[in-house]
Amino acid sequence: MSTSSQTQVLFTTQKAFASRLTLATLTGRPIRIENIRPSSIVNPGLAPHEVTLLRLLEAVTNGSTITISITGTTLVYRPGLITGSAHGSGASGGVIRHEVSAGCTRGISYFLIPLCLLAPFSKAPINVSFTGPGVITSATSAGDISADSVRTAILPLYSRFGISNNIELRILRRSNSGPRGQGGAGEVQLVFGHQVRLPKTLHLLNPGRIKRIRGVAYCTGVPASNNARMIEAARGILNPMTADTYVFSDVSSAPYFQSKDKAHSGGKVKMGIGFGLSLVAESSTGCLYSADVASPSSGGVPPEDLGQQCAHQLLESVAAGGAVSLVAAPTVLTLMSMSSEDVGRVQLGKDVISAEHIIDLGRDMEALGLSSWGFRETATAQDNEIVVSVVGKGVGNVGRKIT
Repeated sequence: MSTSSQTQVLFTTQKAFASRLTLATLTGRPIRIENIRPSSIVNPGLAPHEVTLLRLLEAVTNGSTITISITGTTLVYRPGLITGSAHGSGASGGVIRHEVSAGCTRGISYFLIPLCLLAPFSKAPINVSFTGPGVITSATSAGDISADSVRTAILPLYSRFGISNNIELRILRRSNSGPRGQGGAGEVQLVFGHQVRLPKTLHLLNPGRIKRIRGVAYCTGVPASNNARMIEAARGILNPMTADTYVFSDVSSAPYFQSKDKAHSGGKVKMGIGFGLSLVAESSTGCLYSADVASPSSGGVPPEDLGQQCAHQLLESVAAGGAVSLVAAPTVLTLMSMSSEDVGRVQLGKDVISAEHIIDLGRDMEALGLSSWGFRETATAQDNEIVVSVVGKGVGNVGRKIT
């Protein structure tokens, strides 16, 4: 789709940066983002993780143009065709190797979730390997979920849209956030080989009842007893809710990364040291609710506190109501907007739909030409839940032939 003659859609500030770029790529609309940290004295303009995301979009598309002002406070993005890991489009051996710089303070999910949204509409399968000193696989203080939660709470949702084959997220090397929240030196590979013309229309109106809880406790470069302490504290809260609770323990050594600092012997330094917990509750109708915590880079938080915090966070996610959690709502609503020209319905908690970033998502969708949302009360008259109706735009995958 040519975007040269289309009017640019104007946005301001770096708010919802990843979401706006993703929607622009899906709809083929050029966008202009102004006032990106203009008042910052130390680091005005684009942050390292935002530049990394732009490089990723450039790698998985063909024909995209990115123009950044001298100060970095203004960005013009004209999306191209989503080609994925097609031969000749930057992939080597069918794999795009994307390096995340050391200054990145966002978790790997900041890049994975937008990439997963683009993957079903790609011309070829997507196979991206994330490496480098900036890869953080754990949850972060910036609000990013862990790679485990992407794998267990986000990717399974695609099956409800008829997208389920050859999808895999491999955590090859774990890492937590390092000093000042930077670094990690982890390694993650996303394989998304199911491309469709149009996602199926979603009708999800029955949240069901929680039947089981699964999770992963992980520690990197610290004693394995931290995992046992987190699991015991979390189970003490969750067991009365459901007896079918199982949390897997994953212990790994801290990754080494080449350092230019002469103070480190051998020129290598340990990175990504820490521990964390990811929990997912599944209902009788297959609805998923997740929670994520990780040790802060400054340290000082005992594993028991993290285990209890994660368990309480999971209970809050379930208590919010609806068939989709707050973390997964942007993915579900975006796929519903990109589906066939029919009305899809999903039941959400009122606390979920009233969240600031969900409201911003609806406004951005309307600005980029997607349908606005409709609301009505639930059939069961639940006080804290509402039914959201979304009419699919029917844009679909322009890179695939209509069969």
